[in-house]
Amino acid sequence: MPQMLALVIVVAILYIGDAISVRTNAWVPSVFVSAVLFLLGYWTFFPPDIVAIAGVPPAVATMLIYLLITNMGTLLSLQQLKEQWKTITISLSGILGVVVLLFAIGTFLFGLETVIIAIPPLVGGIVSSLIMSQGAVDAGLISLSVFAIAIYIIAGFAGYPLTSFVLKKEGIRLLGKYRKGELSVNQTSDHPSPGEEPNDLKMFSKLPEKYNTDYFKFFRLAIVGYLAYLTSTFLAPFVSISPYVICLLFGIIAASVGFLEPQVLQKANGFGLAIMALMLFVFDGLKVATPAMIVEMIYPLIVCIILGVIGMLLFSFFMGKVLKVNKNMAFAISLTAFYGFPADYIITNEVINSLTEDEKERDALTGQMMAPMLVGGFTSVTIVSVILAGIFVGFL
Repeated sequence: MPQMLALVIVVAILYIGDAISVRTNAWVPSVFVSAVLFLLGYWTFFPPDIVAIAGVPPAVATMLIYLLITNMGTLLSLQQLKEQWKTITISLSGILGVVVLLFAIGTFLFGLETVIIAIPPLVGGIVSSLIMSQGAVDAGLISLSVFAIAIYIIAGFAGYPLTSFVLKKEGIRLLGKYRKGELSVNQTSDHPSPGEEPNDLKMFSKLPEKYNTDYFKFFRLAIVGYLAYLTSTFLAPFVSISPYVICLLFGIIAASVGFLEPQVLQKANGFGLAIMALMLFVFDGLKVATPAMIVEMIYPLIVCIILGVIGMLLFSFFMGKVLKVNKNMAFAISLTAFYGFPADYIITNEVINSLTEDEKERDALTGQMMAPMLVGGFTSVTIVSVILAGIFVGFL
């Protein structure tokens, strides 16, 4: 197959997934549609290495993971996370609930390796899924490498409707209080999401802007990623820490000291291409999936997601009680781990628009609900899941 034909096919699949997701207001996840199309392709006429043919071999994917995770670190807004400490605590408690229930029950049902591989993708995004999938391949656990991708793809189906349901209940409660004059309006509707606050590039404050080119941004990103790799290698004889976890930490530090600007990969005009290539590499893991393997993993897939939801519900309910946060809001914050941004924004916005047409009421609801949902998804998907994946992959 010619390279450009392979590229046209795989990118067309990604676009079809996106288009269906947009058409259904994200109720049908784009990754699910794309995964089904890739599976059908592999089972019919795709060459097994179609992604590599299209231009994304493993070496390229590894490079992009380093850049993307370092970029994730630059998104961390310490000020907003400080303001949303209750949200972060609830998000962490929900993840703890998933970990506890899956280890307590899932281990007896499916074995320790399945649980270890399931948890980071279940409470995270594409990067944690890829880390666990690659770790499973390296450990010779081929079917579980597919399982890591599958649970990331399917989790949204549980998260979307449950989040919408509990957010509507919370919205109705807040709307009633607002109409009675009992709700203090929190003017946060115009607050930026994590990582969007202005932050000067302090270490290069005297550098003329014309010299801060895309190449210079990539150069600084690569330096931070390389330092993370060196640190991981240096620590290897003493303690096994994934270089990806160190990338996240170093990204936070580099943004804090002004070596990297927030969202540096977006500003270097490389984020879209990086995500596209990484998504293709994730779906490349499906080439080993047979119909029998897919059927075999349906049961553990569904049970793991159900256990995860129950764990989130129990632990977030308890933490919500302790922090005096409504149980519905607490559960919704925990559920953002299943999908992250931008689905958390889309679902919250849709719920608010469905409850009222009055702009002041919408602003009031947005001020109360939007920031916790965004910070919740950011905390779980961007930070915690990558750390969990970096730790758990060492046990395979």
